[in-house]
Amino acid sequence: MTSTFPPHPRAALEELQESDTGSPAQKPVTDTGAAIARVLVQGGHVTEAQIQYARRVQSKLSTQKTLVSVIKELGFITAKQLREVLIANRLEVRIGDLLVELGHISLNDLATAIRIQKESRGTKKLGEVLVESQFITEQKLLEVLSYQLGFPLVEPSPSDIDRELFHKAPPHWYTQHRFIPVKKSTDGTLIAFVDPLNGENREAANKVFGDPIIAGICSQGSINELIAVVGRMQSRAMAEGPDDQTVTGIVNSIIEEALKANASDIHLEPMRDRLRIRFRSDGVLLHHKDMSTDLAAALTSRIKILAKADIADKRRHQGGRIFFEDRGSGSTLDLRASFYVTVWGEKTVLRLLNKKSRVLNLEEVGMLPKVLERFREEALDIPSGVILITGPTGSGKTTTLYGCVSYLNTLDTSILTAEDPAEYLIDGISQCSLDPKIGLTYEETLRHMVRQDPDIIVVGEIRDRFSADTCIQAALTGHKVMTTFHTEDSIGGLIRLLNMDIEAFMISSTVVCVLAQRLVRRVCSSCAEPYLPKPAELLRIGYGANDLKGASLMAGRGCTRCNYTGYKGRVGIFELLLLNEVVKDGLLSKKTSYEIRKLSVETSGLITLLEDGIAKVSTGETTIHEVLRHVPRVGSPRPISEIRRSLGI
Repeated sequence: MTSTFPPHPRAALEELQESDTGSPAQKPVTDTGAAIARVLVQGGHVTEAQIQYARRVQSKLSTQKTLVSVIKELGFITAKQLREVLIANRLEVRIGDLLVELGHISLNDLATAIRIQKESRGTKKLGEVLVESQFITEQKLLEVLSYQLGFPLVEPSPSDIDRELFHKAPPHWYTQHRFIPVKKSTDGTLIAFVDPLNGENREAANKVFGDPIIAGICSQGSINELIAVVGRMQSRAMAEGPDDQTVTGIVNSIIEEALKANASDIHLEPMRDRLRIRFRSDGVLLHHKDMSTDLAAALTSRIKILAKADIADKRRHQGGRIFFEDRGSGSTLDLRASFYVTVWGEKTVLRLLNKKSRVLNLEEVGMLPKVLERFREEALDIPSGVILITGPTGSGKTTTLYGCVSYLNTLDTSILTAEDPAEYLIDGISQCSLDPKIGLTYEETLRHMVRQDPDIIVVGEIRDRFSADTCIQAALTGHKVMTTFHTEDSIGGLIRLLNMDIEAFMISSTVVCVLAQRLVRRVCSSCAEPYLPKPAELLRIGYGANDLKGASLMAGRGCTRCNYTGYKGRVGIFELLLLNEVVKDGLLSKKTSYEIRKLSVETSGLITLLEDGIAKVSTGETTIHEVLRHVPRVGSPRPISEIRRSLGI
């Protein structure tokens, strides 16, 4: 009696590729991993001994994994380093093989896509088939294509498009040739193509814009949207808007100046003798300019009209929402307005939302290697439970939350959100922006979310007992729930849930982790220089003169790039509390926050906010002053060498 077994996926794929081309495959699929390994060794990123060790590990695995996946899992190279190597070294490998080797699709997915392509009789490219069959997202495919073809992946916004270049041809012509000009530089004209290898479209671009052309890759949808937006701006009547001498013009210019300064908030504050205007940038309020008190009432009235607030009522605090069209980029911005009655008149604060063009990856938010690894493996990859992200207003909770959403956003996952408002718009998830004026409240939305068959529920913020209880109940029914919370630190998140009358056994059964965070200013890279901390600073963090030995402390001298503040940009500081059995028992036993923190440090590897901040001080990313300004000091930090070892730096 004979039995037949299905062929090994890799062998079947080679056979299929041979039959598809009519001759042996130009490059065996096994060459891809070897080719990537070769350039990694040549670039000094890994050693030959590490590659051989990875091959031995690969051969002993019970489940099949690619060589590159094994190299990454062993920690020999990070995803960011691999991406940089692939961009710098154009490899002569097939796109399907590269996608498999990088772990974006499986061998079976590739084999199926090749069969579908073969059935289409060559009318479709392999990439089109992979996207249409939902084996991979278009964005991920474009990213890998940029590695393979050696063209940069460009994602321009309407404000990035050079209007003078765009006006050289009508919008329908760009649609026909599937590209859009972006900008001109000394090296040439950057053109975003859907298919940069299409000779006809390259020739059309050359005729209009001349040589040299710098070709980039962009998605069809993005190019269509850019052509539509910039085309509308081109065809719009060129009537001049309000000038800076009118109230309308002054309000517009203030908002536009805040956008240029990358501000998150605008403060218009009436004083005894002036109207003071300040912008919050990198978390710090900076003086912008002073104006006459005669303008205060008129400017407030104009903003109230935009926010649909009551201009006649000047005795009560009010709020509203403004959709502001930015003349520079052509995009519509969402601003939240708050009017506060003071003795000198109404103070107005505008919060600028929806300014971020893209969601940051988790690697970019500032988590150190060991924290990021544990957060992914022991929290995000868990199938159910509640993940709490805590911190005060403006600490970057939403940015981290959507980094998590982006990480979990796959083709086979249903993600629903309830936000007030939706600050980031992400393809592939169902987002709800709340509006209490029409009855679209947290209570109503949360009640309906669980009926939508979600895998992951994202709640913008736990505000009360109802929202907390809904998150707990959703987790008990097998859902993964992610939300934000306003608390001082990670232990405080658990304590506040207890204060909301959530039973301790319910919290210990559902909460997977609590991630506390802060944002501190990053030392300006243009004017950074070594510095020695003052004894008083060291004393405040509980260190002596020799406790930071070996650390690379830096401080900004001040330059035009950082507006002479010594800081440019911000970096996150994190405290990850994972609820293991010991911590859960401590919670059920109603231990104090001090005792729970001690148990977490001893058994779950908790690194406090202060310790994570000290680690970033030791690498020159921020300063002791910034850490002390933002981070609560609960207990004494461990020695710097122990902290760095625990964090993998």
